[in-house]
Formats: sequence, C-alpha cells, structure tokens
Amino acid sequence: MKDTRIDISSGLALELFDPAPVGVAVSRGPDHRLVYTNAAFRSAFGNRPLNVPAREAFADLVERDSYISMLDRVMRDGHPVNIIEGRATMSFADTGPQERFFNFSMSEIYLDDGERGVLQVSVEVTEQIVASRWIDALSEERRRLLRRYRNLGRVGTQMLWVTGADGRVIEPSPGWQKVTGQSWEEFHGDGWLDAVHPDDRDETAESWIKAIEEVLPLWEHVHRIRLADGSYRHFSARAVPVHEDDRVVEWVGTCADIEQQWQEERYRELLGRASAATADVTRLEEMLSALAHVIVPELADACGIYLLPESPDRPVGPPLVFRHVAGSVRQGLPGLPTGYEVTLGPGSALVRAVRRRHVVRREFPRGAPPPDLRLAPGTSRWLVTSGATSVALVPVIVDGFVAALVTTATCGDRPAIGEADVTLISQMLDHAHDALSGAMEFQRTQRVALALQRSLLAEPPSVPGLRIVARYRPSPAAAAVGGDWYDCFLLHDGTPVLTIGDVAGHDLPAAVTMGQIRTMLRGLAVDREEPPEEILRRLDKAMELLCDDQTATCVLARAERAEAGRWRLNYSVAGHPPPLLIAADGRGRFLDEPLSPLLGITKDLPRRGATEPLPPGSTLLLYTDGLVERRGEDLGIGLNRLRDHAMSLAREPLDVFCDELLARLVAGGDDDIAMIALRTPLTAGERHPV
Repeated sequence: MKDTRIDISSGLALELFDPAPVGVAVSRGPDHRLVYTNAAFRSAFGNRPLNVPAREAFADLVERDSYISMLDRVMRDGHPVNIIEGRATMSFADTGPQERFFNFSMSEIYLDDGERGVLQVSVEVTEQIVASRWIDALSEERRRLLRRYRNLGRVGTQMLWVTGADGRVIEPSPGWQKVTGQSWEEFHGDGWLDAVHPDDRDETAESWIKAIEEVLPLWEHVHRIRLADGSYRHFSARAVPVHEDDRVVEWVGTCADIEQQWQEERYRELLGRASAATADVTRLEEMLSALAHVIVPELADACGIYLLPESPDRPVGPPLVFRHVAGSVRQGLPGLPTGYEVTLGPGSALVRAVRRRHVVRREFPRGAPPPDLRLAPGTSRWLVTSGATSVALVPVIVDGFVAALVTTATCGDRPAIGEADVTLISQMLDHAHDALSGAMEFQRTQRVALALQRSLLAEPPSVPGLRIVARYRPSPAAAAVGGDWYDCFLLHDGTPVLTIGDVAGHDLPAAVTMGQIRTMLRGLAVDREEPPEEILRRLDKAMELLCDDQTATCVLARAERAEAGRWRLNYSVAGHPPPLLIAADGRGRFLDEPLSPLLGITKDLPRRGATEPLPPGSTLLLYTDGLVERRGEDLGIGLNRLRDHAMSLAREPLDVFCDELLARLVAGGDDDIAMIALRTPLTAGERHPV
C-alpha cells in the first residue's frame, strides 16, 4: 500500500497554507489539539481556539463524535480518510445553527518536532447540494402534478374544463355535459354560471373574476350546481393558471361532487352550534330560543317551539294546552305570533305528533296548507301569507315524555324539509337532552321553592293604630329561588313582632332551610317572649343542631306600646342590613347600633339588642340585601340610594311607599327581595296618608 504520510518536519512553516483557496487545518497528538487553521477554513468553520483538544474546539459541532472518530482512525491506521458531501451542523453568532456540506480529506503528517498529527483539507459544496436537491424536488413535484392531472379524467364524479386567460370556457367538457345536461352552446363562455344555484351565482362569479384578475396560483370555491334532473348538489371547483413565457394562456379546472362531505360537515357544525347555544343557559325558555335560532335559517325558514304540560298533570286524552315559548323567522318574512297558549283537540297535527311521539311532515302548494293541519290560528294565517310549502312537527322527548314540540316551515322556492333535515333536528335535540332535562328540573325546583316561599309569606296581621305592609319579589335572574323571608305575628298580649331574614343559597334546600328557621324563630318568640337578642341567641344554638353548616341573617323586632300612646322598637340585628327609620318630616337614618354576627357561626355567643323610639308618623322598613346590593358596587352606595328614595316617599301611603321602592330599586338587581314596613300613627290633629 502506498505510504500517504506527509512529513513537514523539515522546518517548513504551516503558514504556507494561508493563501490556499481550500480549508486547511492541522491537529497533533492523540487528543487532536488544533495547532493551525488557514483563512478558508476559518471562513467555513468559524474561528476555532488553538492548542486545545478537537473535542473542545468543535464543541458546537453536531457531528463532533463522528469527526473525532475519523481523526482517531487516521492516527491509528495511518491511512487517509476521504468524505464526499459530508454534513457539518454548527452554530454561528450571526445566523444560529446551520447545516453545511463539505468534501474533505484527512491525512497523517509528521510535525517539526517529530510528533504525529492530521492534516485536514476541506472544500465547501453546500450551494451545489442545495441546488441539486431543489431541482430533484421540483422535478418530482412536476411528475406528481402530471400524474394527478391525468388521473382526474378517470374519476367519474369530476368534471374537467378549460377556459381562456379571460376565464371564459373555450373547450367542451363531456363530464360537465353529462352531469348538468348543458349542451356546448349553453356551456361555453360564461354559460356555465346558469347551472350554478341562483343563491350561489353572484358569489361564485365574484370569486372567479377575482382569481382571474389577481392570477391566483389556485382557485377553490364550493357552490351548488344543478344536475340534469333539476336537483342541486354541492361541488368543489378548483382551477390553476397555465403559463407560457411568464403570461397566462389558459386555466385548467375540475369540479368534484362533495355533497356527502358537505352534508357531514354541515351536520357536525350545526350539532356543535346547538351544543354551544345551550351550554351555559339554565332557563328553559332561553335554551329553546337558542335552538330555534340555530334551526333558522340553516334548516328552515321559520321555527316555533311549544311547551306542554308536564307528564304527571297531563290529561290522558285530548285536548292539549300548547304554550309557545320560543321562535325564529328568516329575515324578510313576516313575524310569527309569540308568547301565547292554545288548546288543541285530536284533529290537530300538533296533538297527533305528541300522542304518537313521531314526526309529522307535510308538503303542500305555496301558501295553501291543508285544513287538517289545524295549527294555532295565528300560525295557519302565517303559512298562507308567507307562501309556506312544507311543515315538520318534531316531538322533543325529555326523560321519557314529550316535553315540547318543535314546529318548522319552509317557504317559497326553498326545498321542502326532507328526512335528512328532520333527522338532523332530532339529533340536535338529542344532543341537548341533558341540558333540557336539567333546565326542566331547575324549572320544577324553582316552582316548588317559590310555592314554598309564598306559602310562608303570609299577610301581616291587623294591629290597631299601626299600618303594616309586606312585599316579596323573586329574582329576575335565572336562579330565581332564594332564602329570603319576612314574618309578622302577634304575641299573647297583642304586641306585633316583625322579622326578616335571608338564608345563604339560591336553590330548593335554601328555601327549605328558610322555612325551618322561620318556624323555629316564630316558636321561640311566642313561647319565651324574651328580648329579641336572647331569642336570636337561642335560634343560633338551635341552628347548630338542626341546620349545621348553614348560615343566615336576620332582624327580629317588637313594636311595643310606650307611654302616652307612643311606640318604641325593641330589636336585634344578626348580620343583616340595618333597619331604616324615616320620620314623618322625611328625615331618615339607619338603626345600626345593635349589630351582631350572622346566625350559624357564633355558636351560642351573647348578642346585642337595642330600643329605639318610633316617632308619630314614622315609617320603619326592614328589607333584604337584594334591595340595596348591586354587583361590583360598594354596599354603602346602595344603602344611601335606598335612604334617599325612602325619604322622598315619606308622606306617601304605605302601600305606595313599598311599591315605589321596588319599582325604583329592583332594576339591575339579580337577587330576591323581601321587605316589611310599619308606620306609626300621627298625634291628634295631624293627618298622614296610611
């Protein structure tokens, strides 16, 4: 074998390699300490530290281990190593990591001190490699496009077409003629647009003109095309420009039938919209309204939704009461009647759909619904005036019974509601089943709780010389069931007791707990006739055993007769907004002296009470926080607002006083409101509205 060692131990300086046009580097010893690099090497590999091992000098080289291995082989075998198009991945301060390619060789040398080393010679070929790869990729892409174009003609659901540079059809298309029934005379030029659905025609033409003017690299558009039998299906049109000498000479395009794909995507989208529309809604009417607005205009021109009596109370036979709760109409059509109840007998299609628990679907001439439909009178008139052509009645089955009925209609030239659309509506309702079930359960719970509340909120008793008025208003928000209560009753000696409170929570358990606390408080007050603060202490202790982990606020007050026919208030407050006292002359102040913590947390600690004179003609108001609290607002602002309004109403009759306060202060609140007011008589010779 030929000896390839290089001997530079004769004293020749390594600087002789400085002007060489190729990269030259020299390392020495078994750890390959780098002792020399020329300018070309530094330009390709960066400035590398000298007199350090190669493993350290080339620490950033991704292929370092392979590089060191080749140096070891040269030192071990004494034979040169030649690499063609070797990759070197390095980091540079100005550009970051780079992948570059080199042809290089490594040969054994003897240095001037007789120590062995390795001479490395490299030539960068990165540009050649990148250019070659780009040419190969471009060639492969062109071959792929050619195969794709040739295969298009073999796909029966696609139509090939060719236009001139101006976008007008210039060649016959057998596929187009077969699918649409258009002859060449009808198809050429811009005639193909006549086969596009009228509702899609303008948008399709605008999109195609834009592609021609801007010379888009790829035009894609989805529209409906009329088939030879007169029906319409969705097609995806795609076209690319053909260039010669940097100018467009023609466009080549295809149309592919995507009706099934479009329907599947549409189903998924509408099901997703229906789920999203009902996700964060708790009120049943709002949920059904959201579903109606998904159905219109995507599936129908109009939609009305009726609620039916709940299963336990529903009569076995006709007639049935339908309560209209939601609806939607496509823009441009007359509005539908809303918010009514109608009783329908066995001859109505609505009753048949409910009793048989299946869809009723009817088609008819424009504006001429058959008499046997027997819908609500207003709906029947609407079908005539709107030019309706079909209706579909879809039962909504929730927890095993028909809870609602969805009615839909199409008008004018729109195709009648088909089986696929009815199936989709049913699927939308199925997807919303849990939400609907929860909303209906919430509504039932709400009715029970409100009934419980109202059964406990009795009219105040009549007390000679006093006027007592109470009011209760449930929350206008979705969660309308709370634990607010008031009470007024007489002790054995005829002394009136007024109390008001609020149990934490807005649900049926809160209303039940409210009833328990109210009853316990009444029993303690009547049995003991102790000071109000002592009665609240006993109530707090009873709650520890009977209503554990439940908290409540309360005001307990007795209107006691004082000397000379005057009245005084003996009261205690447990974590509740303070009573408001309005004098006959309109001055007002809060009675906030005997405040104590709310019930349920103090565990039998002493409570505070106070006595306050009730001047002649004064008005005492006990209220819950729903009258003064507003979200994001300081409570003090709400209290001042209440006092100002109450002072302005000081000389109004007590009924008007309470009603006006509710009218002025309830707007913007989202909580229940309970209030009870007491007015003392004026002295002899004075007149005051009662």
